[in-house]
Amino acid sequence: MREIQNAYGGRKVASTSGRTAPVFNPATGEQVATVPLSSAEEVSAAVAAAREAAEAWGRTPPMKRARFMFAFKQLVEAHADDIARAISLEHGKTHPDALGEVQRGLEVIEFACGIPHLLKGEFSRNVGPDIDSWSDRQPLGVVAGITPFNFPAMVPMWMYPVAVACGNTFVLKPSERDPGAVMLVYDLFEKAGFPKGVLNVVHGDKVAVDTLLTHPDVKAVSFVGSTPIAEYVYATGTRHGKRVQALGGAKNHMIVMPDADIDKAVDALMGAGYGSAGERCMAVSVAVPVGEATANKLVEALKPKVQALKIGPSTDADAEMGPVVTRQHQQKVLGYIDQGVKEGAELLVDGRGFSLQGYEDGYFVGGTLFDRVTPEMTIYREEIFGPVLSVLRAPSYDYAVDLINRHEYGNGTAIFTRDGDAARAFADRIEVGMVGINVPIPVPVAYHSFGGWKRSLFGDHSIYGPEGVRFYTRLKTVTSRWPEGIKSGAVFTFPTL
Repeated sequence: MREIQNAYGGRKVASTSGRTAPVFNPATGEQVATVPLSSAEEVSAAVAAAREAAEAWGRTPPMKRARFMFAFKQLVEAHADDIARAISLEHGKTHPDALGEVQRGLEVIEFACGIPHLLKGEFSRNVGPDIDSWSDRQPLGVVAGITPFNFPAMVPMWMYPVAVACGNTFVLKPSERDPGAVMLVYDLFEKAGFPKGVLNVVHGDKVAVDTLLTHPDVKAVSFVGSTPIAEYVYATGTRHGKRVQALGGAKNHMIVMPDADIDKAVDALMGAGYGSAGERCMAVSVAVPVGEATANKLVEALKPKVQALKIGPSTDADAEMGPVVTRQHQQKVLGYIDQGVKEGAELLVDGRGFSLQGYEDGYFVGGTLFDRVTPEMTIYREEIFGPVLSVLRAPSYDYAVDLINRHEYGNGTAIFTRDGDAARAFADRIEVGMVGINVPIPVPVAYHSFGGWKRSLFGDHSIYGPEGVRFYTRLKTVTSRWPEGIKSGAVFTFPTL
């Protein structure tokens, strides 16, 4: 049985908190590791290690920081298969899906390699008589990240490569459900030669989270998770004087217009709705066909594909979808299906009772499809985070847009259409942070930034990309004049030209 350890100050440290949590293989239900639930004192020790390294690392030239990042990138590339296997073992997603996760994390590392250019300030000569002015972006110091179970490697990579490249040191609190991939990548980070204490990992639960949110040496916190916790993280962190970006939940809609290619729309819904067992904050969980004829064609094409969905463990090369992450989450998803039936939605494909020979103890939920869902239903209003797709029929395009804009979440959305006017109008009018046009999962590339609107994001900055650089740095502006240009005599009025 693997015993996961904390890592700070450049070394692995066994927890002495006396509290642990089991880590399971979701495909079999077997325990594969034990993770510590660290005490406040252990979290503080990790922060102290980061603080000790912060001053020297912040003074390290950006070009030198970039060279460390290039070495790290090469190591992650070389070990991508190993990282993907670690993800699949503890999360359950298929190996190709896990490899895709590693690749999207690598893209942010690649972006961070360009930090010398990204930190260039602005310079203005002669803003006044013999006066020059320039701006500079400087690191914050110690920053922290709290990351979710659904992307155990990628989401941390959305945070600490940019933060570290900007000159900060980092304390990471990963999900206690699947910490193995994080620790593997931490070893690669250390192997890349970064100074001790630049990246630190501490495992835990609410005790660890609250310690990071209230610790006076932590200057900023990044979070990805559910909306209730994101709101708590934002309120608590900002109340303690920290800069916070907290990404929350989602209910992502995909409008299917009458002129859309139905076969392509169905393929898009299958991948976006059931990939990673629906455990993505950018998963499409609501299909919104416009018009009854469009809805009938969509459902007719969609139903047999959901019924034929290949479900299995990550070791099955043909599997399209694996289990959900825990037994508790499996029961929660099944409860949502029960609720959908109770509230009157038409259950076309029932994922309850799915069982796989040889994996009867796994946390599997079969692909589930509801039709004739209404906005009042629980399965529409709440984020299910499982392989459940709802079809909500819209009588018109305007109804569909208003439906999306009324929802409390505004993370991602998509429209499938051949009409350029409709697509452009949709992109302008929709109140959602990330928009896809014939793209079902519009996750921005690493040199843009990821972030939703409304109750999907708390804080002023999105994650990674240019917004990430701004979040992990603070602006300083210098105005300079040398003695030769200084006129004699005191000036008591506000300085002007």
